[in-house]
Amino acid sequence: MSGHAFFFPGQGSQKVGMGKALFDARPEARAVFEEADDALGFALSRVCFEGPEHLLTLTANTQPAILTTSIAALRVLEAERPELRPTVALGHSLGEFSALVAVGALAFADAVRLVRLRGQAMQEATPVGQGKMAAVIGVDAEVLEGMCADAAQGQVVAPANENGGGQIVVSGHAEAIDRLMDALKAQKKRAIALDVSAPFHCALMQPAAMRLEAALADISVRELQAPVVSNVEGVSYRDSTRVKELLVRQVTSRVRWEASVQGLASMGIRDGLEIGHGKVLTGLVRRIAPELVVRPVGSPTDIDMLREDLHGGN
Repeated sequence: MSGHAFFFPGQGSQKVGMGKALFDARPEARAVFEEADDALGFALSRVCFEGPEHLLTLTANTQPAILTTSIAALRVLEAERPELRPTVALGHSLGEFSALVAVGALAFADAVRLVRLRGQAMQEATPVGQGKMAAVIGVDAEVLEGMCADAAQGQVVAPANENGGGQIVVSGHAEAIDRLMDALKAQKKRAIALDVSAPFHCALMQPAAMRLEAALADISVRELQAPVVSNVEGVSYRDSTRVKELLVRQVTSRVRWEASVQGLASMGIRDGLEIGHGKVLTGLVRRIAPELVVRPVGSPTDIDMLREDLHGGN
């Protein structure tokens, strides 16, 4: 199969100023930022363009900011290169909402309100300081599962992101993560504590999952125009009746990113576009499936360069 995978970044790719060049240069991007401001009832665009950084990095702002920047880039791409359609779409964590907008399943205004609530709910699911996340390097997934079970001691600690390239992020209670990191250190393994505001993608996020489920009840989901790879299962699906269930499960489940990308490679897809700010996913994909070439779509220059880079729409 030839075609393009559309990749959408998640939390961690944000930067003050993101989307500003698109907003200034293209009316399609301007319309997206204005729609987000209207849907949320405050100037999210100003937070994206001007910060300050501490405001942009608040999870409740970061999630709608990244989604909005991605969809602004997507709308420009659709206007400038209408022949480029996703063969399959996927996003890292929050980016799955962007992917669902890209294939027509979610209206943008609904998605931006949902991820604003999702960000607030995830932040409020655990008291500040009670949770923690860490990146573990070079440990087999099954071995790490066993070490998490040993470190739990009645608390939560579990793999949260299977990012590929030998990196697995763990999430849970701060004390349990510390016990796991001590055990890894004793085995001369690398573990790096992450600067995050809450322990995402683990059982501690259950209150957030319940809030998202309640919010999704009133949202209409339309037919998917292309398959989306779910983070929860790491495989693609097209059944619109599964969208809500998979988005709710994703809040407490691990992100199976490595499996998601490997699935694209097995489908024969060799071209990808990272739509939105930054190149985080491009780096992750390169480690998992080097034969899959991912190009950035985050600025007017990126979109102009696609005319030269992509030949024949393959």
